[in-house]
Amino acid sequence: MVEMKICYLANAQSVHTQKWVKFFADKGHAVHLISFEKEHIENVTVHNFKRPFALRFGLDLPLKFSHARFIKRLVRRIDPDVLHAHYLLDYGFYGALCGFKPFIVTAWGSDVLFVPSEEPRKQFMKRYIAKYVIGKADLVTGDSESLVRAVVGLGVDERKVKLIIHGVDFRDFHPVKNYEKLEESLCIPRDYRVVISTRNLEPVYDVATLIKAMPYVIDECRNSFFLVVGGGTLRHKLEELARKLGVAENVRFVGSVSNREMPKFLGVSDIFVSTSLSDTRSVSLLEAMACGLPVVVTDLEGNRECVKEGVNGFVFPKRDFKALAEKIVYLLREKDIRRKFGVVNRSIAEKEADYETEMRKMEKLYKELIEAYEV
Repeated sequence: MVEMKICYLANAQSVHTQKWVKFFADKGHAVHLISFEKEHIENVTVHNFKRPFALRFGLDLPLKFSHARFIKRLVRRIDPDVLHAHYLLDYGFYGALCGFKPFIVTAWGSDVLFVPSEEPRKQFMKRYIAKYVIGKADLVTGDSESLVRAVVGLGVDERKVKLIIHGVDFRDFHPVKNYEKLEESLCIPRDYRVVISTRNLEPVYDVATLIKAMPYVIDECRNSFFLVVGGGTLRHKLEELARKLGVAENVRFVGSVSNREMPKFLGVSDIFVSTSLSDTRSVSLLEAMACGLPVVVTDLEGNRECVKEGVNGFVFPKRDFKALAEKIVYLLREKDIRRKFGVVNRSIAEKEADYETEMRKMEKLYKELIEAYEV
């Protein structure tokens, strides 16, 4: 018997969306997903809309209002028990325009945590849309305490905001070091130590800072190797930067990797690095911690919720590639410290980032909202 009919508005190609909707589908709930992106997800009814060409390049509000009519009609036909949108500035906005109740929206970070380098007009528009969406929502969720505070700072009642972490499936992500075939296919020299980044190659993740740190690391630790896992618009520029700095032989640009394959790449690695300029409690970081890796991350509120300096990893100032290089070199030289940090990280991940536990919390919130509207 189906307990709930849940309709999501989200990017069907995002691994975060796929994990989220699949959990509830596997639990026997009737799950519908409305998305501009095409993707088959087992046991989930995916409804595709073609995004208007003009909307791919900016926030054209009149066009968004016009396009929302079609989404609103589909939501009415589905007639779910609850509507849940992910990412305030896009799917959250369409969800708010639907006028459906109960309505939940999940902030993903970049929709609320504004990057200082953004032009003022863009920041103003983002704030305007974010405030509008959370004003229409019955519940807002965020995946870190810093993100929850940022949402509350936009003027929403803090009782309407809940912490739900995009957790880790520990059946897949755990400390394992037996991927010799992968090492061979990546041409990683034997006895080399591997530093991995799993962030997308987009401006906000600033992977260029890691590339700039590589010459300093290689000069101090000749047996160091780098894996850059992730796709994005900056790949060619970053590859060219690596060639220009003379480190191309010590780095592999792997491209996008499925979530199912990601544990293998973390398994052949010794240190995880994130150079992001803006972050909440990133799943990439949590997955690396679950795999028992020491971590070096930018000094951001979201990262400091997970990483304690000198306890389970290190933080460094944004864009400071020399400081990053120093932290990496230290960990490469100190095998016992790497092992110690890794053990602590696995323990933290198990305690604070269990995917099953977090989704059970979300399931309870769904039922509470549905019951409140039935009264």
